[in-house]
Amino acid sequence: MTAAANPVSAQDSTEELSMASLFCGLAGHEDKALVFHYDGRDVRPSYHVTEVKTGAFNALDCGANPESWQETFIQLWDIVEDHRGHMPVSRFLAIMGKVAQSVPFPTEARLTFEVSDGVAPMQLYKADAISVDGGIVRVPLSARPSSCKPRDRWLEEQRSPCCGPKASEPCCG
Repeated sequence: MTAAANPVSAQDSTEELSMASLFCGLAGHEDKALVFHYDGRDVRPSYHVTEVKTGAFNALDCGANPESWQETFIQLWDIVEDHRGHMPVSRFLAIMGKVAQSVPFPTEARLTFEVSDGVAPMQLYKADAISVDGGIVRVPLSARPSSCKPRDRWLEEQRSPCCGPKASEPCCG
């Protein structure tokens, strides 16, 4: 893969692309091939978007804190079916537009990709960036790990420029 001509990424390394940032990164590239990359390889050219679902979740984390979020799942079926090329961005956007007519999804919701070849179990991935390289728009997917939300919040507080033990000014909240 050569250097990306127009990279679009989440705002920092701990953030992920939302549906809005995915759409923004795809805009203007409708004629290019859309290639998802996971586990060290590209999806096969005949992949399908087999399902798009969205939901609101309410949970209790491991610190007994209530959590709630919205999440959109895009399911990719990575199969060899015929001799097509990779799906063009325009087709992906048309699929997502059709979904939005029947199942509206919040554009800032957490975005998760479910990928399977129809044999191996489905795996969960996230996207952190989009790159454009010639006639290809590439979306690298990385495994979605589990996490401890109380620990994640504590780590974020430690990095915060205005709060935490190294704060030079009062908290700006």
